[in-house]
Amino acid sequence: MSFEPLKGLRVLDLTSVVVGPVCTWRLGQYGAEIVKLESPEGDLMRGLGGLSPTGQHSGTYLHLNRGKRNICLDLKQPAALAVAQQLVDSADVIVANMRPQALARLGLDPDTVCARHPGKVYCLITGYGTDGPYAGRPTYDSVVQAATGMAGLMQARDGQPAYMPMLICDHVAGEIAAGAILAAVLRRQATGEGSRIEVPMFETMAAFVLQEHLAQHSFDPPVGPPGDRRLLSPHNRPVQTADGWIAFTVNTDAQVRAFLKATDRAALLDDPRFASVAGRARHVVEWFEIRGAPLTRRSTAQWLEILLAADIAVQPCHTLESLPQDPHLQAVGLLDYEQHPTEGRTASIRASIRVDDATLDRRTPAQPRGADTRALLAELGHTTEAIQAMFDQGAAQSAAVG
Repeated sequence: MSFEPLKGLRVLDLTSVVVGPVCTWRLGQYGAEIVKLESPEGDLMRGLGGLSPTGQHSGTYLHLNRGKRNICLDLKQPAALAVAQQLVDSADVIVANMRPQALARLGLDPDTVCARHPGKVYCLITGYGTDGPYAGRPTYDSVVQAATGMAGLMQARDGQPAYMPMLICDHVAGEIAAGAILAAVLRRQATGEGSRIEVPMFETMAAFVLQEHLAQHSFDPPVGPPGDRRLLSPHNRPVQTADGWIAFTVNTDAQVRAFLKATDRAALLDDPRFASVAGRARHVVEWFEIRGAPLTRRSTAQWLEILLAADIAVQPCHTLESLPQDPHLQAVGLLDYEQHPTEGRTASIRASIRVDDATLDRRTPAQPRGADTRALLAELGHTTEAIQAMFDQGAAQSAAVG
């Protein structure tokens, strides 16, 4: 469906890799015009996100850069930097995740831009903010996972730290940045005032960890050790069946009773340790040993039927190979295929949001580097001769045109 509340809003995308592209992709889903400015070297995620037929678009790059126009400029050249300033002038929102020092050297930092354009919304996504002792340090998702204690949660549970094998910090911070931008756009529409937004990944993800795991240390003095003992139990993981794995959660007293009956452990129904939420909290170690015990007497399909009949939240534990084949995802059309202009037949993942009983448009496929360079330069008022001169000098480039 066409749901475009941000139609007419231009976003200058000075981002790369994952966290920034996630943010601008989301704004594009709501109808904003996203102009991605890419260097001649290209967004690192074009190659870092895996193999592709042409080497131009990894799968990750394809999925995070749908619906964006692309201009390729060598900002080391004065003519290209002048175009970048024109793009700033024409944009309503600027999103950047370059290091602040690099932005300042180019005159594209929040201080410079907002001094010239107080009515614009500028969102800077940083690793560690701009005012603490870590300000300006380089970082990536895995480093943030370690610094925020996320990898340490794995150590508390499994005995050694580990990363979640997806760029979860980038995705979360990018979505939060998009939400903050939407709020700033609403204020701009109401008052005409711009906003300077900063979304530091370290503080953002540290807050997520502490909201759940400060736990007993939320009180002064503490009433117990930090950490949610349920989530940190080594038994808090998918449960093995006769032919695979399932995942389920039982929290309420009614759910627990249904689970014990369904798994032939009715003898524990009157055990005071497990009969109430408070009892299970006090005896969380013993409870999770019971809850996490293998269920190898029956197959995954049999357990799904039994536990669903008992109104217990349960699903099979998918692999990367089986997830696209999930019958629900296939029925709702989350994954489809399309013809990409350079990569051939490629997967397309639609937005998961529904509005007015319809899913949002998938938007156009991710474009080759510089695919819209000539068109955008013309829109900014450059003549055909001036555009060709910039191409001849290497200030402007296009993988699509040459």
